[in-house]
Amino acid sequence: MQPFELHQPATLDEVFALLEAEPDETHLMAGGTSLMLLLQLGLVEPKRVVALRRLDGNLRAIRRVPDGGLEVGALASHRQAELSDEVQAYCPALAATFGHVATVRIRNQATVGGNLAHADPAQDPPPMLIALGASVAVQSRSGQRSLPLEDLFVDYLTTTLQPGEVLTSIRLPALAPGTRATYEKFLPRTQDDYATVSVAASLRLDADGRCQDVRVALGGVAGVPLLARPVADALRGQTLTDARVAEAAALVTDLVDPPDDARGSPAYKRRMARVWTERALRRLRDADGAQP
Repeated sequence: MQPFELHQPATLDEVFALLEAEPDETHLMAGGTSLMLLLQLGLVEPKRVVALRRLDGNLRAIRRVPDGGLEVGALASHRQAELSDEVQAYCPALAATFGHVATVRIRNQATVGGNLAHADPAQDPPPMLIALGASVAVQSRSGQRSLPLEDLFVDYLTTTLQPGEVLTSIRLPALAPGTRATYEKFLPRTQDDYATVSVAASLRLDADGRCQDVRVALGGVAGVPLLARPVADALRGQTLTDARVAEAAALVTDLVDPPDDARGSPAYKRRMARVWTERALRRLRDADGAQP
């Protein structure tokens, strides 16, 4: 690992100044769990690392917003989100998803915003956040912008964040009454491993049992977490019979582009993407109660 300067600014203005000085040689660090691994592997070699831990405590806050949504500060840890009463009240499945991340030790250190900025497509939170319609707030010296979370990711470990920008919060919209959500993680090995395939879904049925709205997102099956729009288009307005759910789930096989790695071949992961998408949709259809 190459030596680097460590800076620990207390304000975002100081962060922006450091980024402007040497944008190509400066790397931001939130919890540090992902960055330290990249440094050890020699995949990044910054001259300067800017640690964000001393920034305003609001960036660690988790709060419900007046319209019934949820805002998670980018520096909130996964463990904080896992145990948060606000997250649990908003959507129990989201709290459970944060609990799937690695080990308790990692969850206490790793941050929600750092996880997203790292852009590893096999991480647990992104599919669940996408399924719930999350957006991210991004700030720079010139102002703030917001974008749907699925638009943040470009490729493996690559995002649309521009030089000088900092991800500051994750915002989730109010969930309509009766919304159900689930996160399904296919784990052939240990419980703290990355998923071979993960599927997150949210579903709302109308009074007649037809699909009023649905969102399905997958992790570990492409260079980015995927929002499976064709699956939702096939189900919206339909009665969710076993056959219709199976037909819709089969559409993911043409959407995914899984890597060939120790967790399985691309063909195997395509099959698992279909199987676990169908499983997630059936679980939500057959749920006795709704979340939240």
